[in-house]
Amino acid sequence: MDTLTTPHASSPLASLKINHAAIRVPDFDTAVAWYTEKLDFRLKQSVSVAGLTFGFLYPPGDDSFHFELMAGPGAEERPAYKDLHDSYKMSGWHHPGFSVESVDAVIDELKRRDVAIASEPHDVPAMGLRVAFFADPWGNLFEVIQSIT
Repeated sequence: MDTLTTPHASSPLASLKINHAAIRVPDFDTAVAWYTEKLDFRLKQSVSVAGLTFGFLYPPGDDSFHFELMAGPGAEERPAYKDLHDSYKMSGWHHPGFSVESVDAVIDELKRRDVAIASEPHDVPAMGLRVAFFADPWGNLFEVIQSIT
């Protein structure tokens, strides 16, 4: 049995499935406006807890995963990445990746919407992918990926 590709149904942790990722931002309304206007995300719920406002943003065509905005004062700034390779210097989470039909079409649309592009579309033959990266105003990186095999 290939343990790298076969699901471990008998594992006590087999129920683990990605549900959401949290993004810390300084201002709730500004963040919701950016994600809904630039990426067409949908705000399904918001709630205030412990001095922060939490918002649950879903991509335009996917209800199986969402981003949890954690908004309020005290958020420290991330560096602004002028080049994707600059981002490799920072430890921790790097980016979530979105599967898309056409990386080039998505990046063209994001440029039209004045979204910061951190890496133009390019092929990564070793992975069988075409990829590109963009960033939100707070320095959070996102990848769009398309199979080229």
